[in-house]
Amino acid sequence: MQTRILVADDNAEIREILRILLTGEGYEVIEAKDGNEVLQLFDSSIDLIVLDIMMPNMNGYQTCLKLRETSNVPILFLTAKGLDSDKTLGFSSGADDYLAKPFSYSELTARVKALLRRYQVYKGKKEETLLDTEKDLSMDGLTLRYAQQNAEVNGKEVELTDIEFNILSTLMKNPKQIFSAEQLYEKAWNEPYYYSANNTIMVHIRNLRKKIEKDPANPVYIKTIWGKGYRFE
Repeated sequence: MQTRILVADDNAEIREILRILLTGEGYEVIEAKDGNEVLQLFDSSIDLIVLDIMMPNMNGYQTCLKLRETSNVPILFLTAKGLDSDKTLGFSSGADDYLAKPFSYSELTARVKALLRRYQVYKGKKEETLLDTEKDLSMDGLTLRYAQQNAEVNGKEVELTDIEFNILSTLMKNPKQIFSAEQLYEKAWNEPYYYSANNTIMVHIRNLRKKIEKDPANPVYIKTIWGKGYRFE
């Protein structure tokens, strides 16, 4: 089945460029001009969303937050807003990756292929039978469920993105062990670390704490070890 990518940008020329580049790679491209149209067109057959931030009616951040209420589909922000603060807000909204305009053809396709590869592995894990090496992990009221790829906190189900699940799995499998941002990034993304990825890890840890900690400001599960990294207590 052909991979389907939903491209959202209020600039018709940008959408056309993306359509030409992505269809040239063999993908089926569906176009949307704003966030409202993204929500109307999105369904379970979409494998990836390329989302502009500055759009009328509903911007990229708002659209991403809405999508994350029901789906873990990979989302790539493609935007002219390239400041670190913009990236932090993008990741906080639930984006998986961020590519600033102008972008090169090779960089776009590399990011798209990496996101699709991770998502296909993630979906495969959800569909396969639970392996003996992937038994649920339970510690102090927190359970990581491998078959469902989610967590349970004191009996309440908590949905996790694939990256959040990978980070929590790495930490829970190795309690008391300190992982640097570089180690967590390479294990969660299965890609080489790059300098600015440190901020990416920080945002995902923050999002995880919001989901699993009773008081995210005073975490009991995921501890920050200043100057070294993170560990699971």
